Amino acid sequence: MKILVVGDIVGGPGRMAMARVATRYKAEGRADVVVANAENSAAGRGITGALAEELFAGGADALTMGDHVWDQKEAAAYFDRETRIVRALNLPPGVPGKGAISIQTKAGPLAIVQLMGRTFMNASADCPFRTMDEWLKKNGSQYKLILVDMHAEATSEKVAMGKYLDGRVTAVLGTHTHIQTADEAVTAKGTAYMTDLGMTGPCDSVIGRTTDAILTRFLTGMPTKFEIASGDVRLHGALLTVDPATGKALKIKRIEEILSKPNG
Repeated sequence: MKILVVGDIVGGPGRMAMARVATRYKAEGRADVVVANAENSAAGRGITGALAEELFAGGADALTMGDHVWDQKEAAAYFDRETRIVRALNLPPGVPGKGAISIQTKAGPLAIVQLMGRTFMNASADCPFRTMDEWLKKNGSQYKLILVDMHAEATSEKVAMGKYLDGRVTAVLGTHTHIQTADEAVTAKGTAYMTDLGMTGPCDSVIGRTTDAILTRFLTGMPTKFEIASGDVRLHGALLTVDPATGKALKIKRIEEILSKPNG
């Protein structure tokens, strides 16, 4: 089975790119399942129910979130009723939504878990390592296929999670930094790993925002409105080939699909 995992979708350009690529990959038989990080879908800050439905209609089978999960306040109620969207598992008890979900595929159930890093991130999050241990203890035997979205700032924390879960899950894939890394690999124990999937959206930018606004903030320190850029739209992510019988990853391929040229 093949799973396309899409890096952080940023604004309208990112949503367009995801839909075009996901639709094509499925039509061509290149992907059976599409999982996308959508925490920047609403103009770079969170997601709404309407935008989530747009992404599902565009080919996504499941959506993961991140530290911008609560930016669109009206989305919290949507998280409670939508079974295809997942926020970090290690957030405090009682928050809306689900930290782990399961979607049905042609090869059986696929569990999708998101973890939030704590280095330079959400101080209220519980330890992602111990949280994942507890989840695996309670639920691991129910699933052959387990995909983990490690949403974190520090590369060291992502690498550490990959090592920690090696052989216990199908894949550990990093999100959040919007810069695609070139360290994709399948370990000897059958876990696919990549430190960051990258960004899906306008790459002629500073991580999706217009360059001038970001430079103004760095040069002056003054508050600046960060608009979503428009040029050089690309989809970044990874294509996994997995064995449903064993739950092991067989192959991981780094993906870059160019939708438009700079300023095009």
